[in-house]
Amino acid sequence: MLKRKFGDRSGWKRVLNKEYAQTHLNTEEFEGYITLLHTVKVSQPLTVPYGNDTLCIVDDGYMWLQQFPKDKHHVMTTVFDAQGQVVQWYIDITLRSGVESGIPWMDDLFLDLVLLPSGELIVLDENELEEALLEGTIAQSHYELAWDEAERIKELISRGSFDLIKLSRDHKELLKCILE
Repeated sequence: MLKRKFGDRSGWKRVLNKEYAQTHLNTEEFEGYITLLHTVKVSQPLTVPYGNDTLCIVDDGYMWLQQFPKDKHHVMTTVFDAQGQVVQWYIDITLRSGVESGIPWMDDLFLDLVLLPSGELIVLDENELEEALLEGTIAQSHYELAWDEAERIKELISRGSFDLIKLSRDHKELLKCILE
């Protein structure tokens, strides 16, 4: 069974106090939902290892902007630290996304891409995708879709043409106005 993830991250026990905003956009640059989770207070920071480095991706005052583009097979989360600096762009490869009870969601296809502000691009969870195929959790067509989408996005990033990155700061500012 695929993991369904919701934009509001309800039930995330690490987050003790949060603010949340979302909207639907239909502009020339982007059509879909955008969400902003402001982690006002967390029980403890969350760090992740990338190679020899460890990155804090959740702490007091951090913001997670999620962009759910319509009819695409990816959702991007931009993590901003408490000073508003980008920590990472995290791209979930998805089977589909939608809206339930007014909240955007995605069905995660396991494979992920992480782009760091340094320009380093990291592919994550290839082993989870392989296991999902071998265990019959996903079909061969979903496996191929995941890799095709990841390769397409990697190519766009290498050309500087992955527009969600360019839009992330503007989308965050738009949703911050809703929170204020």
